[in-house]
Amino acid sequence: MRRSLAARISDFRRNESGATAIEYTLIIALIFLAVVAAIRGYTNTTSGMYNEIDQTLQDEIN
Repeated sequence: MRRSLAARISDFRRNESGATAIEYTLIIALIFLAVVAAIRGYTNTTSGMYNEIDQTLQDEIN
């Protein structure tokens, strides 16, 4: 029994699949944050453009 416990602990220490899954999760999270930042930048620029067009049209109407 004791030998099998030592063997299990040894196997657990050599197993890197959990670490790999965490690394992939962190990479995906960073990519997600980059995409969110890009979309926010795009929407802020687009919103500013449409606000400027709206203001120009309102000035011409009045």
